[in-house]
Amino acid sequence: MFVDRPRRFFVFASLLFTVAAAAQQAEMNVQGQPGAITLDVVVSPKSGPPVSGLQQQDFTILDNKAPQVIASFQAFRERQAPIEVILVVDDVNTGLEHVAYERSEMNKFLKIDGGHLANPTALAFLQDSGIKVQEGFSTDGNALSASLEQYTLGLHSILRSGGIYSAAERYQVSLRALYELATRESARPGRKFVVWISPGWPLLSGPGVEEQLDNKQRQEIFSDVVHLSTLLREARITLYSIDPLGTADFSGQAFYWQSFVKGVSKPYQADGGNLALQVLAVQSGGLALTTGNDLASYLQKCMADAQAYYEMSFVPALDQKRDDYHHIEVRVAKAGVTARTRQGYYSQP
Repeated sequence: MFVDRPRRFFVFASLLFTVAAAAQQAEMNVQGQPGAITLDVVVSPKSGPPVSGLQQQDFTILDNKAPQVIASFQAFRERQAPIEVILVVDDVNTGLEHVAYERSEMNKFLKIDGGHLANPTALAFLQDSGIKVQEGFSTDGNALSASLEQYTLGLHSILRSGGIYSAAERYQVSLRALYELATRESARPGRKFVVWISPGWPLLSGPGVEEQLDNKQRQEIFSDVVHLSTLLREARITLYSIDPLGTADFSGQAFYWQSFVKGVSKPYQADGGNLALQVLAVQSGGLALTTGNDLASYLQKCMADAQAYYEMSFVPALDQKRDDYHHIEVRVAKAGVTARTRQGYYSQP
């Protein structure tokens, strides 16, 4: 179901100030060369672990198809640069009936290798009241497992008027939680993985709905997209989405989000689907895993990106216009592999 026009306007307009403030806060926390775009690049074959051992000359960065000078380059392998990981249990959009299964699969993941995690990890729980993040990070998977057992007992799903109102409400709660989490992490240095275990929040999109959006509403959605994309990039967050419903999700959302993956460049193109969880994950350089329900294996697949990756940066032209979308492509001079990184950025001169 979709929200009516007045409620859709309230949803998008109510988020605008929050996102703008969060992006501004992230800009104040960013260190390094002013204006530089930092990319975290994972190079992978068709199957197998990420590829290590590549040099700067093996890479080419394209900004809107124009080659860029690589201003900085560093290769990381294994635990050379610990990545902070946040595992988000989304009770708002998943529902209590699946929480027990999620907990079991997450426990399985946390206890791999005797509970010795490769990266400092924290748990976060999205509930009706918002997101609650565990204080501190730990590599003790057994201790995190014990915390998981404690917190999941108090989860509740949104069960209010249901239908149209519930979809809009879940959309608001979810996006606000992502903004708050990204703002929180923007104050911390280094790279972060945010793994969101959820089928995603309602898209508030669909045939017959897009046509009803007026120019002002589309501009507000576009502003949200720009600010959130900038916030995630400057906080150096790679977002991952794991659908715990897997092949049991017959809602259509498991696939409909794919039509929004390409970055939106103009306000008149903007739609609610451009803020879908899976879309934001792919655009950040992460993964959207939706076709299976082996959560433990999917979590390992996400964490494999930390085994070997490359941090590089370039400085874009100074004459860019604010909020112009730039598509990013990284090419590798090695056969049989592909590079995955952030798909683009919005210029903020």
